[in-house]
Amino acid sequence: MPAELPPALLPEVASWLRRRSWSAADRPVHSLLAAKEAAGRAGTISVVLPALDEESTVGAIVSVIRRELMERLPLVDELVVVDSGSADRTAEAAAEAGARVVHRDAILPRLPAEPGKGEVLWRSLLATSGEIICFVDADLREFDPAFVSGIVGPLLTDPGIQLVKAMYDRPYELPGAGADGDATIDPVGGGRVTELVARPLLNLHWPELAGFVQPLGGEYAARRSLLERLPFPTGYGVELGLLVDALETAGLDALAQVDVGVRHHRHQDSQALGRMAATIYRTALERLDRTHRLKASADLVHPLLTQFTRTGAGFTARTHPVGALERPPMHTVPEYVSRHSGY
Repeated sequence: MPAELPPALLPEVASWLRRRSWSAADRPVHSLLAAKEAAGRAGTISVVLPALDEESTVGAIVSVIRRELMERLPLVDELVVVDSGSADRTAEAAAEAGARVVHRDAILPRLPAEPGKGEVLWRSLLATSGEIICFVDADLREFDPAFVSGIVGPLLTDPGIQLVKAMYDRPYELPGAGADGDATIDPVGGGRVTELVARPLLNLHWPELAGFVQPLGGEYAARRSLLERLPFPTGYGVELGLLVDALETAGLDALAQVDVGVRHHRHQDSQALGRMAATIYRTALERLDRTHRLKASADLVHPLLTQFTRTGAGFTARTHPVGALERPPMHTVPEYVSRHSGY
C-alpha cells in the first residue's frame, strides 16, 4: 500500500488506496488454495501469455508458472500462450516448457485477425475456460510467480473485486550502454509512456484512477464475467481502454492493485514508444467522446497529477497541480493598447 497519501488527493482515491492496494505478501500463496477450493468453479484460473517473437523469454516464464503454481501448488488450472504470428521459435519454446499454444488465427477463424496485442487478449477469451483470467506479458525476465499469485489473490478472497493490476518498480535497462560495456540501469526510468501520456490523461479525465501505480502494466487479472462485457482495443491502447471501461462498468471499488516487486523486460525504442503513445491517446479520446466527457463542463477535468515513487514503506504518492492558466492576447490589455496606440 502507498506509504504516504498527499492531502490534495481526491478523498475517494485516498480511501481506495488504503482499502484496495496490497502487497503480494499479504496473501501467501498457500493460503490462496483454501480460498480457491471454497470458490469452486468461480475460482478456476487461466493464465494467458500473448506472444510475438518472444523465444528468448517465454519458455522461462511458462516453466516457472508450471513448476510453482501448477505442479508444486495447484493454483493455476490452465496455461495458454497465444502466438500472434511469431517468426521465431516462440511457439515451440512455449510448448516445450509446458504451455498449451494456440495461434491467434485459429481462434474465431471466421473473423480476420487484426494486428496488435489487444486482438490477442480479446481472442484468448474464446481459447480459455477459467472464470479468472490472468494476463502476463511474454517478454519478462527474472520472472517471479508472484506476478500471477499476487494479482489473482484478491479475486479469490473478495467476491466484490473484479479486476486487479500488478504494480511494481520498472527499471530502465539498456544493455551494453555503459562505459565498460555493462548495462546502464535507471531504477525508475521505465514506463516512459505511462508517465508522459497515460498518467496525465487518467489524472485529468478519470481522476478516480489516479491511484493506479502501473495503469499500462501488462500483468493483470480479472473475472471473465467482467472481461466478456468490455470492448477490447486491438492495439497498444488495450490496457488503458480496459481500465477505463472497467471503472465505468464495475466502479472504482471493484478495482484493486498488488505490489509484486520489480518488473524486468525488453524496452522499446523511442519511435515504437511514439506509436504506442499515439494509440493510447486515440483510445482515450474515443472514450472521452463516447462518454461525452469532451463536451462536459470543465469541472470534470481534475487539474492535479499524482505520481508514485518507491520508499522504504512502499509506493509514495505525490500530487502536483497541473497549471493551464492562459493570458489573453496582449492587444486586449488596456495598458498595452494605451501605450502602443500612437504607433
